[in-house]
Amino acid sequence: MFRILESQAPMKQNATDTINTLSGRLQSATLVEDRRAAILGLRSFAKLYPASVASGALRNLINSLNHDGEDVDTTKSVLETLLMLFNPDESSPEASDDIALWLADEFTQRQENITVLLDLLDRHDFFSRLYSLQLISAISTARPERTQECVYTAPLGISRLVTILDDKREAVRTEGLLLLVALTNSSPDLQKLVAFENAFDRVFTTIDAEGSLTHGGVVIQDCLSLLANLLRFNASNQSFFRETSGVAKLAAILGLVIREEESPDGVPDWATSQRDKNLWGLLSVIRLFLLGGSAGTQVNQAAFWQNGVVIQILDIGFHASMATSIRAEALATCADLIRGNNNLQELFAQRDVALTIPGPSNPTTPIANGHNKVAAPATTRVNVIQGLLDLALSVSSNNAFDIRISACECIKAYLYGHAPIKVHFLKRARDGYISSDYEDDNILTILLGSLDNSRAGDPYRHWIAAVLLFHLLYEDYDAKNLAMQIADGDAEKGEEVVTCIQALSGNLIAGAQRQIDDRISIAYLMVLCGWLYEDPDAVNDFLGEGSNVQSLILMVLRPSQTKVLVAGLCAFLLGIIYEFSSKDSPIPRTTLHEILTARLGREQFIDKMTKLRENPLVRDFEVMPQGSTAEQIGILPEVYFDKIFIDFLKDNFSRVLRAIDRDPGIEVGVVANGIQKGISRELVDSLKFQLEDRTQALQKAEAELLTLERKLGQEQADHRKAKESASIELGRIKSINQSLQKHHEDDVQRIQAESQRTMQAVQGAHEKAGNALRAEAQKLKQESEAAAAKTRARHDAEVKDLESTVRSLQASVEKSSKDHTQDLQTAHEEYSSNTKALEARLKHAEERATEAEERVAKAEESAKEKEVARSLVQTELDDLLMVLGDMEETRGRDKKRLKALGEQVSDGEEEEEDDDA
Repeated sequence: MFRILESQAPMKQNATDTINTLSGRLQSATLVEDRRAAILGLRSFAKLYPASVASGALRNLINSLNHDGEDVDTTKSVLETLLMLFNPDESSPEASDDIALWLADEFTQRQENITVLLDLLDRHDFFSRLYSLQLISAISTARPERTQECVYTAPLGISRLVTILDDKREAVRTEGLLLLVALTNSSPDLQKLVAFENAFDRVFTTIDAEGSLTHGGVVIQDCLSLLANLLRFNASNQSFFRETSGVAKLAAILGLVIREEESPDGVPDWATSQRDKNLWGLLSVIRLFLLGGSAGTQVNQAAFWQNGVVIQILDIGFHASMATSIRAEALATCADLIRGNNNLQELFAQRDVALTIPGPSNPTTPIANGHNKVAAPATTRVNVIQGLLDLALSVSSNNAFDIRISACECIKAYLYGHAPIKVHFLKRARDGYISSDYEDDNILTILLGSLDNSRAGDPYRHWIAAVLLFHLLYEDYDAKNLAMQIADGDAEKGEEVVTCIQALSGNLIAGAQRQIDDRISIAYLMVLCGWLYEDPDAVNDFLGEGSNVQSLILMVLRPSQTKVLVAGLCAFLLGIIYEFSSKDSPIPRTTLHEILTARLGREQFIDKMTKLRENPLVRDFEVMPQGSTAEQIGILPEVYFDKIFIDFLKDNFSRVLRAIDRDPGIEVGVVANGIQKGISRELVDSLKFQLEDRTQALQKAEAELLTLERKLGQEQADHRKAKESASIELGRIKSINQSLQKHHEDDVQRIQAESQRTMQAVQGAHEKAGNALRAEAQKLKQESEAAAAKTRARHDAEVKDLESTVRSLQASVEKSSKDHTQDLQTAHEEYSSNTKALEARLKHAEERATEAEERVAKAEESAKEKEVARSLVQTELDDLLMVLGDMEETRGRDKKRLKALGEQVSDGEEEEEDDDA
């Protein structure tokens, strides 16, 4: 029985068959309710069977958005189903990343698919907006570039997305914000469109609505991310931001942060962490305006200064209650705000800041969230440069390393590209060092003083001081000359004079002997390398202490695996010293080369420098973090070099490496401030070549001179022979001339007689020919007069005939014109009388009116025929006038011919000819 029932039961459907059935029902159903039911069925399978649902029903689902878009419930179900396809269940057997790519391709390959999702944003329904935004975000995640193109080309696509920021519902607004962040990450065109849709004002409005930086949550970070996308590498958006008072709004936000921090209640501990993240993001946005080398950087710097942003950020950097990371980022931002702008650098140095120094009885107390608070701090107002030096050099805590580095960066930015400020800074340091008053934050006091006074466990005090001195001296010959004047000891009192370079090298060697931290040794080596490069005077000062070279060689040869950096830099310094030494140096160049090759060796020199260059701290400097990390709390950071020094090392590495192979007899010339120092290798080579060329030219000239002297002797002998032969020839010519003069008079008389006879004969023949020509001319004159008379008679007759013909034609034309006028007048009078009669008796005279119109038509035809006849007569008259003109032209030519033959033309004929002309 049960078997019979089982055999009669319908077959069970699997998921694939059910999905196919629902897909077919969705495609063929005519009622909205039926299609909605099919969509709900597909939604139940979307999580577990995304590939099956997508392959069978994806296009039908998209079409449903077009056809059933007005039905809110259907639209919601479709969007939920599509979102499930993008985010299937992880346990699904069909789950794969390729499904999302395939779905995104299906949407982005047809523009209308993205457009329909954007059209849903015009509705105020919560789910339509939210799900549409989430679906576009999912498509953008899979195919970002194609999605950006579709949104860019969609009508009002950007405008609709930006308008979402005004939505009061937080979920919708946040989703729209995240979508804009994703779309504007790498598309400059989209960035410009979003910015010009008033996005900046909307973002600031959102920030204010969320409680600004202090009380705002993650949404503030999303707003700052959108600002960063719109402003990064986009000069037009940055200009638009300045023009729309965006900088002033940033200043207002920063001012609010400072006021809330300084309020009696302060910032709650629970809000501090998020506030710091938001503030760090805002500082990062500001730094986007300040990229080095950008055309608009100085304009942006001026805008931030005018709106007080620089002062606010500086106050944050010196605010003791702020977190260390925020203070460090604020000082780094200050450095970017003044770097390379001479005017702002000078204005910046005139500011005072509130410097808070914890006393010994009030140590800093670390809080769990990283926010350090100081109990009863002592505050004083100091100049900003003094305050920065104090932060960089006087604070010895490893926890404050980032602040120290940022303060150092701020001072470097203050010095950057401003030679007068560098000289002023160095003079202040020199005066402080020379004076008896000990200054704890004087870089010269730190570097030139005894290492016994150095603080234990704080190598970065010397390191930061050395970096600042390196930036003061680097490629600035005025600063180098000023530093060369710094010395200890009075020679007049018999004291030994120790120059600045000798003091630096002495501390370097003493530190190596005492096995101090490598950072201090590297600091001194950075200064010496930057100072001695291309400065022969500084090299000679260093070589003035003979033991310095030997000590450096020992430091290079010291067997230690942990001193690779120090040994490599010592080799680099030795290469610089040899490269720019001369034969007049305290240790002559030849002797120095012998010392290096004998004591150090070429292979050791190259090996140490190569290991230095290949060390990750040098090779990968640009990609390594130059600051402390969370894992390094309580230990020294792995920071050994300054960025500018690394660039200097890499740029000149090859030249210094090859220095040891150069001939010690050839010196290197250096031009400093337009003054040649040392001997130029290129000049020596060129002089040698010139000397060889001139020697060869001299030998060639001497050989040519000998050849010319031989030729001159031969030519002089030939000249004497020619002169003798010429004298003999001259005597012969004189004798011939005398004989010719004797017979010359007889020949002249004979020639004159023959000439007279010939002249008489010619005159007689001429007279005879003239008489014959005159007779012939008289005969021709008579014949031409007769011909002219006949021509005149014939011409006069033709003219009279033509004139009579013209008069008759003119009379005929006038008569025809008069008849035509009379006929027209008569016809017009008859037409007028008939018209008046017809107006009075219109109903009874229709036939007579018709006859009158026919008569008028006939009269008009007659007038047209007469007009045609008149036109023909006129044409005929024009032809006759043309014939008459041709005859007059012929007559004129005949008269000219008569005149040419010498005939006289009567005055009447000449006047007629003038009239014709």
